[in-house]
Amino acid sequence: MLQPVQHLIGPTCFPAPPSSDVAAAAWHVSVLSYNVLLPNSIDGWWNYKMYSPPLSEEQLHISQWGHRRDLLQQRMQTINADVVCLQEVAPVSFQDDFRFMTELGYDCEMFKRGRFRPATFWKRDKLELVSPPVHKDRTLLTAFQVKESLAAAINEDETTRQTKQCDKTLYVLNCHLQAGKEGKRRVRQLIEGIGAVVNLAKKRREEKPENIPVIVCGDFNGGLECGAVRLLEDRKLDETFLEDGEPVVSSRKELRLEQPLVDVMATVTHREPPATLVVSELISTMVESGDGTSYENPKLSVSMLERLRRIHDRMATTVSPLGEKVMSVEDVEGWLIKINGQLGRGSEFREAAKQMGWKDDGKSDGKGGSDAAKDRIKLPQDGVLNYDGFVNVYQAELRQGKFWGIAYDMAVLGEPLPDVGLFQSRYDRMYCSAVVKPYAVMDFLCDAPCPNKDEPSDHLPIAASFSISP
Repeated sequence: MLQPVQHLIGPTCFPAPPSSDVAAAAWHVSVLSYNVLLPNSIDGWWNYKMYSPPLSEEQLHISQWGHRRDLLQQRMQTINADVVCLQEVAPVSFQDDFRFMTELGYDCEMFKRGRFRPATFWKRDKLELVSPPVHKDRTLLTAFQVKESLAAAINEDETTRQTKQCDKTLYVLNCHLQAGKEGKRRVRQLIEGIGAVVNLAKKRREEKPENIPVIVCGDFNGGLECGAVRLLEDRKLDETFLEDGEPVVSSRKELRLEQPLVDVMATVTHREPPATLVVSELISTMVESGDGTSYENPKLSVSMLERLRRIHDRMATTVSPLGEKVMSVEDVEGWLIKINGQLGRGSEFREAAKQMGWKDDGKSDGKGGSDAAKDRIKLPQDGVLNYDGFVNVYQAELRQGKFWGIAYDMAVLGEPLPDVGLFQSRYDRMYCSAVVKPYAVMDFLCDAPCPNKDEPSDHLPIAASFSISP
């Protein structure tokens, strides 16, 4: 008779293995997945803008990496998972940011491309890589076996079944799927990632490469209704499936696995799996709805436009020849310092410069790409920012999905948005194949907007422990 999956509230340590069988204990594996929120210690400066309500000067330290790192370290140390899959680590400071993981006994592999990267850690005294990691489109595949020295000790005088169990390979696919209206790409990323799993299993001469121990986890950037989730849970998709009103595949697609994957967090059946993205509800107060285009082409709501009019009129000290109030360069500088702390940084600065008439003169040595172009942007000294240009700045922020940034700006400019509660969704997920049996599931709960003084990210982690069937 199958034992019910244990339900834990984290952070806590995982329970002992389900059997006194020593070999079973060796292949009792715990996995944690966590989007830790860029910026980390160096890359990015804007993290304080993600806290709601805005932090006071005395509270600002809780948004800084030192405080957030300490929260992460305490959590990792308490849970002590065998495998940790992180998303949104910053390559420029990765070694320093996560040095504590090395001190806690982990080795790691970081994804090799991009600014927001996945990274997979594993306990060096228990697991070892059996193949070079595979890097695909926003997915990172690692394959593990029980450490040879540990397996040798376990298998001494044990049965053939136990020896075979210790020789099993566990495949872990760490995902940070594309955000936004990118359903097609998210599905393609998973098809490619699962394909890499099966290809590696064949290369390793697995008896049944379509029926192997697999765990897929990470930030899916979508809920139950998205194509990526349906692909894993149904094993197939066809052109009749729509996401955001559009098909995500042009023809029938199937996972190269024998069976659909199991939603691990749903194996505890007496409760609904908790949300993992817990933030202030902002879209309903910020975006005009009713025209059917609020997702793909969001427009600022009437109440937002009224706020922007009041802010602009308060800050504008100049009148144009046409009699309209406009913000001078000094006015714009004051506004930018108010919202971003200093001049020259932030997308509001770059868009304002363009609205005031800045044009790229093209003078460049050809190096540095978009970063070099950003460095060249200046506020035109004879330019002004009228109301329409001011609105265009925040319309651009809206199109980029920076709801939190707009909310922060409105608050510090004296026009805070109303508190209408929380937006909660289960964006972070964990799946396993049929030969991987969930033993314990760990929920993390929060009823306040994240990040906050106790939560270092806008996402909550997910974690589970498993037994690998012989």
